[in-house]
Amino acid sequence: MILHNSNGKSNFKIPQPGIEPSGPAVEGQSLSQKSLVLLLKGHTTGLSLNNDRLYKLTYSTEVFLDRGKGNLQDSVGYRISSNVDVVLLWRSPDGDDDQLVQVMVKDVKVENVNEQRGEKGIFKGKKPSQIIRKENLEALQRPVLLHLVHGKVKEFYSYQNEPVAIENLKRGLASLFQMQLSSGTTSEVDISGDCKVTYQAHQDKVIKIKALDSCKAERSGFTTLNPVLGVTSKATSVTTYKIEDSFVVAVLAEEIHALRLNFLQTIAGKILSKQKLELKTTEAGPRLLPGKQVAAIIKAIDSKYTAIPIVGQVFESECKGCPSLSEHWQSIRKHLQPDNLSKAEAVRSFLTFIKRLRTAKKEEILQILKAENKEVLPQLVDAVTSAQTPDSLDAILDFLDFKSDSSIILQERFLYACGFASHPDEELLRALISKFKGSFGSSDIRESVMIIIGALVRKLCQNEGCKLKGVVEAKKLILGGLEKAEKKEDLMMYLLALKNARLPEGIPLLLKYAETGEGSVSHLATTTLQRYDAPFITDEVKKTMNRIYHQNRKVHEKTVRTTAAAIILNNNPSYMEVKNILLSIGELPKEMNKYMLSIVQDILRFEIPASKMVRRVLKEMFAHNYDRFSKSGSSSAYTGYIERSPHSASTYSLDILYSGSGILRRSNLNIFQYVRKNPLHSIQVVIEAQGLETLIAATPDEGEENLDSYAGLSALLFDVQLRPVTFFNGYTDLMSKMLSASSDPMSVVKGLILLIDHSQELQLQSGLKANMDVQGGLAIDISGSMEFSLWYRESKTRVKNRVTVVITGDITVDSSFVKAGLEIGVETEGGLEFISTVQFSQYPFLVCLQMDRDGVPYRQFETKYERLSTGRGYVSRKRKESLVAGSEFPLHQENSEMCKMVFSPQPESSSSGWF
Repeated sequence: MILHNSNGKSNFKIPQPGIEPSGPAVEGQSLSQKSLVLLLKGHTTGLSLNNDRLYKLTYSTEVFLDRGKGNLQDSVGYRISSNVDVVLLWRSPDGDDDQLVQVMVKDVKVENVNEQRGEKGIFKGKKPSQIIRKENLEALQRPVLLHLVHGKVKEFYSYQNEPVAIENLKRGLASLFQMQLSSGTTSEVDISGDCKVTYQAHQDKVIKIKALDSCKAERSGFTTLNPVLGVTSKATSVTTYKIEDSFVVAVLAEEIHALRLNFLQTIAGKILSKQKLELKTTEAGPRLLPGKQVAAIIKAIDSKYTAIPIVGQVFESECKGCPSLSEHWQSIRKHLQPDNLSKAEAVRSFLTFIKRLRTAKKEEILQILKAENKEVLPQLVDAVTSAQTPDSLDAILDFLDFKSDSSIILQERFLYACGFASHPDEELLRALISKFKGSFGSSDIRESVMIIIGALVRKLCQNEGCKLKGVVEAKKLILGGLEKAEKKEDLMMYLLALKNARLPEGIPLLLKYAETGEGSVSHLATTTLQRYDAPFITDEVKKTMNRIYHQNRKVHEKTVRTTAAAIILNNNPSYMEVKNILLSIGELPKEMNKYMLSIVQDILRFEIPASKMVRRVLKEMFAHNYDRFSKSGSSSAYTGYIERSPHSASTYSLDILYSGSGILRRSNLNIFQYVRKNPLHSIQVVIEAQGLETLIAATPDEGEENLDSYAGLSALLFDVQLRPVTFFNGYTDLMSKMLSASSDPMSVVKGLILLIDHSQELQLQSGLKANMDVQGGLAIDISGSMEFSLWYRESKTRVKNRVTVVITGDITVDSSFVKAGLEIGVETEGGLEFISTVQFSQYPFLVCLQMDRDGVPYRQFETKYERLSTGRGYVSRKRKESLVAGSEFPLHQENSEMCKMVFSPQPESSSSGWF
């Protein structure tokens, strides 16, 4: 290959006597003899071939898969190599930069990239026709035509109806012929799509850097939106055209795709793809075909040639012997029995079934739903909803009857799975809006539908879908409901929906209900504001929160005032805001004094952003004095680390507020996961109680004299607010539950959740197809209970959280006749229990808080494989297991001392007889 001027003669003369670039060459002449090769001189802008020459090249593409540790000997993969004949068929009379080139693959071989495989190699003893299959090999060796204009592929010609995977391999080879000789950035269309590329021209090489993230091509894929649960993927593509003595002698391309789960970096993998094209010799070739139009030339060569896109096309490999959906379900359903949900096998089965559901039709799914029994149906509903395909949504909506109250559990499981959806679309939101406008057999389900609509609005807005018609309609439904709600139950429902949606437009309404609303309405409005990001907590919001905290306009409950204070302190408080809060301590009701003091001390100890301003204010003696900082009481607030690493952290916080009579008013348990500065509110469990003072003949605190007896639990899970549950409501309900002496825990949320969901379909430049998938699921059971004993003068609240987690990463590279893959996985089972014990048989009351974590088994898996479409394969498996010991999380020192008193050993009696 050589660059030509318009008359077919070279502008560059090889300095060797007797050989002219445009003349006939000796058969088989080698590079060392200065044979004709790609020349980078003259006025052409890209590669140009010499007239009447046949170019003999060698080509190989190889792919490696590993976990990104850099040792290629541990990789799996394969190499496809061949000889390639290239000849110039036609050149436009109007200029060198318009050429028709034929490229033909010959002598194909498929080999292992891992030389240590030896006799275990899956290609050992097999001919190329056996590996690739005869019809595929014939198609691969049929020539393609490239119409090159100014060094770029204008058209790619091949035969119709060839296997897509084989055509992609030829596209990958053809893409290497596309280049330019000058430095600069441009757009190019090749097998990867329409991509931004940058050329760097040097004396001995030209480097082409392709920005793979800019490539526009039709590829399926999705990812979890939250950065903590998401995946970081990086891709690079560099092609080097090597030049010796002004000749291009080789093309080397390297493409890398790396993937890593953000919060768990052991889930990682890498694909390394290489291409190498080298010129070996040139021979005498056919004469150029005469003509002015390339279309006529192609028709004269072979009328069966047709122009097809050079962009890689999607193909699916055949799955021989794969089970049907029904067969797959029957093989795993035993793992999804209720008694087995705490085992990792249940979550693994859940994840594999979701993958299978994503290729299933509505009728298949509906058939399984209708045939299943009530014990396994909830888990099946979790999986079908989590599949998030049009067919799975249609099937589940046909199956569930929201007008009936006989399948409330299934309806709730469907709605929660919608709320946790990893990549919801507008159709799901529209379906829920349509259901909300219909009739319901259960008011609880109606409430849940609206709450989950709020969660979907939030997720779609995060994915730049705030202007979708369905989202706009949902916004109007939530905000309109807030403005016009006549019943308190409806008002609470729309506030909970807004707590999930976090619409900026809803802030004025929240401020109104926070300041003028009564009791639970005011509290829910302030806790909803607490969930908004810092930019939305404006000066106007903080002015309202200050009025609420300091009760400038009306008396508020302690729960509302303390939430208002938290909003101020967590959003860049001013000097005067902090000073006024500190000065209020000592003037508040007793337990609120202690609570606010604990909040301030926790800010200082845990270095929360407001700590600098708090320290500045405390330099004033008037604000920082013994009287203010020695207030007694049982209320508390504490924040600590569950685990901490350079790139991530998990924190827990526990704050408890008691009434002046020592009865629990509110306990608030929060667990956050951070990856760098990105937060995920993993869990929040709030237990609230009010109006219980009459049980012990105590006096209610200011502003709480007329509260009805009530206790309930509200949970937030993975940033989604769930429908609160009630322990009892009203004095009659309370007494009946106390007399029944039942302390059975009440389930808040139970089921299987698809938490991490990332899928990428990649077109490698070599023509191979790659997939990178990460899935994370969990079986979760959060329950809460509140026990109250007048006989023993003791109350106890429990929150139990049982979780089984499985995360898998799956990376494959597929050529249709051979596949290489890497599977990595992590699984663990654990539990967290929070217990609050209050003894009010004496004064001051004894309060003990406990947070216990069970021992946690931690298992890691790695599987690497290479597999032929005929079935022969190589597999390598590794497994590692460890145990993280259980522990009790530390809280403040005062709590430790109090627990010793609550659980002090009872003195043994010295008498051993009857008297």
